[in-house]
Amino acid sequence: MKIKINILIIILISLPTLCMAKKYDVVIYGGTSSGIISAVQASKDGRSVVMIEPSAKQGGLLGGLTTGGLSMTDHGKKSSIGGLALDFYNRVGKEYNYGGPAWRFEPKIALKVYHEMIKEQRITVVYNERIALDKGVIKKGNKIHSIKMESGKTFEGKIFIDATYEGDLMALAGVSYTVGREPNSKYGETFNGIVERQYHLNVPAGIDPYIEKGNPAGGLLPWVNPDLGGNIGDGDSKVMAYCYRMCMTDDPNNRVMIEKPANYNEMEYELLFRAFEKGFRSQCFQLTPIQNKKTDSNMGGGISTNYVGASWNYPEANYETRENIRKAHENYQKGFVWTVQNHPRIPLAVRNFYKIWGLAKDEFVENNNWSPQLYIRESRRMVSDCVVTENEIFQKQSVKKPIGLASYNIDSHPVQYCIGKDGFVRAEGATIKSPPKAYQLDYGIITPPKSDCENLLVSVCVSASHSAYTSLRMEPVYMILGQSAAVAASLAIEGKVPVQDIDYNLLKERLLAVGQIIEDTTNDKFEMDDSKNNKQFRTISLQPTF
Repeated sequence: MKIKINILIIILISLPTLCMAKKYDVVIYGGTSSGIISAVQASKDGRSVVMIEPSAKQGGLLGGLTTGGLSMTDHGKKSSIGGLALDFYNRVGKEYNYGGPAWRFEPKIALKVYHEMIKEQRITVVYNERIALDKGVIKKGNKIHSIKMESGKTFEGKIFIDATYEGDLMALAGVSYTVGREPNSKYGETFNGIVERQYHLNVPAGIDPYIEKGNPAGGLLPWVNPDLGGNIGDGDSKVMAYCYRMCMTDDPNNRVMIEKPANYNEMEYELLFRAFEKGFRSQCFQLTPIQNKKTDSNMGGGISTNYVGASWNYPEANYETRENIRKAHENYQKGFVWTVQNHPRIPLAVRNFYKIWGLAKDEFVENNNWSPQLYIRESRRMVSDCVVTENEIFQKQSVKKPIGLASYNIDSHPVQYCIGKDGFVRAEGATIKSPPKAYQLDYGIITPPKSDCENLLVSVCVSASHSAYTSLRMEPVYMILGQSAAVAASLAIEGKVPVQDIDYNLLKERLLAVGQIIEDTTNDKFEMDDSKNNKQFRTISLQPTF
């Protein structure tokens, strides 16, 4: 009895310690590329760091899209990428004996490099811990004191960095944000709101929008809306389409074919069938070659692996609903590939062209060879005192406190299918427009309004208009912003000041010292395809010949 009492006393004495929050200088929520680079830089600066990755499988989602199948880097102007981002691509290049950066790579190699970078800096990584959606952020005054996970674990920090694609920490901290498209009038833009015409990712003209052709009473095809939902240039709460990036191969020794999903719904692909009836000639999905007979397979044309319209509720959804949305995307996409390879309503030439492609069985082995990372092209976006818009992209407005560069096209994927003025189906929301040169990103786009929070930095869901975000939403840029956020965090800790009040001149000095590029001084051209003259990549025809 005495032994039992002593054990009980020990437990009671230890309980406060067990429940006590772990304290760090920098707490990073999100093990994306941006989060990893933030953690590496903060550690290099001598800060105690923890990176919390909320994914369900240990290591499964570490690295976000960079390890999740986005293997052909959307770099735009490669000379705009420096610092730890360039270090990452150089390390990947070393894996292939390139003697320089590799902009295309296998997902498992990217994951290997990230794990090596984390190990070198002895960074504490916590897996499978999601922030509690109910009172998950504990603030004292205008600062985050700690964040609480669903499990009850609590992490206390001096500075917090939200590096997630969703912006959950930012939202729970009470920071202002938006979802969807602003009207063009809000920031004096051209490509933001509902667009007039189809820019790219088109659908063929003349597709009947009704389940029973010519009969409105029979209802619309899945995901087809009765109209645009507003006037041209208006804003809305809709986000562009998501998909999964597939790592595929035609090597029978390393190939797993995609089977017909158990809950396959043929009606989901009626739009595709009718497109081929109207002369559809776009890619069904891309077969961009990477090393070792593999591909980075993204969406193709206007009717493709993008699940148009199914992403709208994702940004604000709870965890269960998001998981359902991810599963729905996976089911649709696997069904799409199976349909293209097997369905008798797909032209035989198309079926024969695509039927040799399956998933690479040495990739994503713990997730049945399917990427665990949904391509969340946009979610929440912070609204701060500084907002990057088309005006900065097209050099109409200067940047006061540059912390990095971006250079990719304004590149919005379709937002919706709807009935056009001619009474037929159209894809709306797809936009593409190149900037004249690499453009600067202001420190203000990663810092919340001071009145919202003084010790939070946001490196992915940054303060940007929808239009601008479609350009800067690229993995190298997330890495760049992650490194700059970590340097800023160290300065805020040193000066014991809000992140909004750090000395920019000192920030600039330190960014340049770690190799960050904050001004475009080169005349080199934009290069979207780095496979030219590279014997590492074979040539694959992009689409079948009819």
